[in-house]
Amino acid sequence: MYILRCRDASFYTGAAKDLRSRVRKHAAGTASRYTRARRPVSLVWSRRVRTWSKALREESRIKRLKRSAKEALVAGGSGDA
Repeated sequence: MYILRCRDASFYTGAAKDLRSRVRKHAAGTASRYTRARRPVSLVWSRRVRTWSKALREESRIKRLKRSAKEALVAGGSGDA
């Protein structure tokens, strides 16, 4: 699980099996259309998840959060707001 902060201050949430590789692809503009248009991006939060299915569920949950809850998550909170 990871969250990137884009040049326009928006957040991008994703799941990856190889985080370093995925972040490099985002930085190069080859990982997603969304981040390609908003480079540079920086990794601001990540968490290891035990299974891929749990990672996808968590990604979906985080994407539904309001911006304030994502900011709290990035700042070290639970993101449950």
